[in-house]
Amino acid sequence: MNPNRLWTHRLYPGELPRLSAVRRDLRTDLDGLDDETVDTLVLCGSELFANCVKYTASGHDGGVVRTLWQADDHTLTLGFTDDGLGGTVPALPRTRSTTQWQQAEDQRGLLMIEELSTAWG
Repeated sequence: MNPNRLWTHRLYPGELPRLSAVRRDLRTDLDGLDDETVDTLVLCGSELFANCVKYTASGHDGGVVRTLWQADDHTLTLGFTDDGLGGTVPALPRTRSTTQWQQAEDQRGLLMIEELSTAWG
């Protein structure tokens, strides 16, 4: 990891259709890293962006989501900043039966991030 690399901080409208632009920009910004790392970061970034839009004021009219980067020799930190509470607070769903997990249509993103990242929060 090159800590001197210039990482572009970006600002996106808080709209789910912007997710394709977020993914494209992440892939561009991560050029040069191995494919598995890029795929993992794009997946985690997609989930974080979607949560910002779905669960915070960023998903309301005029809302925005900011992406932030920080790197050192061994760690890349990808951050998403939203516009604050939008009425609900996302949390890790921990008390579900196997059947409930199989039938769930959402609320899996934070679990994926938990499994794929070294740390988050």
